[in-house]
Amino acid sequence: MLLNNTNLYGNDTFSCASPSVEGYRYFGVLWGSIVTIVGTLGNLLTILAFATDTRLRTRFNVLIVNLALADLLYCTILQPVSVDSYLHLRWRGGATWCQMFGLLLFLSNSVSIITLCLIAASRYLVVAHRTSRVSRLLLSHRGVAVLLISSWALGLASFGPLWPVYVFTPQVCTCSFHRTRGRPYTTILLFLYFFLGLGFVGLFYFLIYRKVRMAAKALIKYRPSRRSSRRKRAEAEGTDGDDSGIGVGTTATHSCEISDQVHDHSTSSVTELSGKAPTNTSDTQQIICQGTKGVSNEAKQLHKDPVPAPTQAPTPPSTSGEDNEFKRVTRMCFTVFLCFIGCFAPFLLLNIADKKNRAPQVAHMFCANLTWLNSCINPLLYAAMNRQFNQAYQDLLSKAFWPLARLWRKR
Repeated sequence: MLLNNTNLYGNDTFSCASPSVEGYRYFGVLWGSIVTIVGTLGNLLTILAFATDTRLRTRFNVLIVNLALADLLYCTILQPVSVDSYLHLRWRGGATWCQMFGLLLFLSNSVSIITLCLIAASRYLVVAHRTSRVSRLLLSHRGVAVLLISSWALGLASFGPLWPVYVFTPQVCTCSFHRTRGRPYTTILLFLYFFLGLGFVGLFYFLIYRKVRMAAKALIKYRPSRRSSRRKRAEAEGTDGDDSGIGVGTTATHSCEISDQVHDHSTSSVTELSGKAPTNTSDTQQIICQGTKGVSNEAKQLHKDPVPAPTQAPTPPSTSGEDNEFKRVTRMCFTVFLCFIGCFAPFLLLNIADKKNRAPQVAHMFCANLTWLNSCINPLLYAAMNRQFNQAYQDLLSKAFWPLARLWRKR
C-alpha cells in the first residue's frame, strides 16, 4: 500500500533492495516457505476431508471449505511469488502480473472476511432464530450456495475497479494498490471490510455469548424448581393413597359434580371389574362400592383438571451433547476470527500511523509477514479444536503414507 513512485516501467520501480533488509530477507524467505508448505497441505487436507468424510458434509462446513479455498489460493499461488520477491529483493513478474497479483491478493482477503461474517452470522441464527424463515432460507442448500458465489463475486466487484492502480510497493516488497491514487475508494473499501466487516463478526459472537449465557442461567434456575415440583407431586400422591377415608368420603360428592362422560366411564369400569353387565340397581351399587377406591381417584383428578395441561417433554440426553458440540464449534470459529485480527491488526495500524513513510522498512515487512500466517493457521486450529476434522486429517494422512510405510516394511 505504500509507494510514492507511480512509474511502473522505471529501472528501479520493481526493486525493494535496501541495506536495512539485506539480512532480513532470508528470514522472510524461510517464513514464507513454511507458510506455503503448511498452508497448502493444511487447506488441501481440509477440502479433501470435507469431500471424503460424510460426517463433515454439513452446510456449515461448506463455509469452512470456502475459507480454505481462499487461503489455498494465497498459499499455492501468491505466497511463492512473495518468497521469490524477498529472495531477490525485486519483482520479476512484470507489470501485468503485478496487477494480477494485487487483485488476487485482495480477492483472497475479502473472501476470507466475508466468509468469517457468514460463519458468525450462521452461528447466531442457529442460536437465536433457528426456526425463522430467514434462517431456513439462508441456511438451506440453495441459500448456502448463493452465499458462497456471492462472496467471490462481491470481492471481485469490490477490488476489480482498482486494476489500474495495482503497483509494486517497495516497503513490503510485494504488489498492492497505490496508496494515494486509489483514494477515496480504497479508504472506503478498507473501512468496510477490515473495520465494519470484522466489527460485525465480533458483534455476532458477542450476541452468541450473551444468548448462551442467558440460556445457561435459565437452565440452572429451572432445575431446582423442577426438583421441588416433583417432590410436591410425590407428597400429594402419597396422601391420596394412604388416607382411604378421604377417598371414600369424596366419592359421592364428585360423582354428583362430574359430567355424564365420567359416569359412562365409571359404568364401563364397573363392568370390567364385575366381568358382566350389572343386572339391577342394588347390584350396581354393590359393585360401585367395591370399585369406589379406584374410581374416586380418577373422578377426583378429572374434576380438578378436566383438560390435562400439556407438560414439557424431558430433555433428551443427546441435547446436552449437542449443546457442548455447538459450543466447541463456536469457540473454534471465534478463535479463527481472533487469529485473523491478530495477523492483520499490526499491519493496518502501522499503515494508519505511518502516513509519511517514516517507519523503517523492516517494520513494514515484518508486519506484512504476520498477515501471511492467517492463510496457514486455520487448518491447525481445526485439527486442535475439532475432533471430526482431526480424525479426518489422520485418516487422509495414514492413507497417503501407507504406500511409503509398506515399502519401508519390505526393506
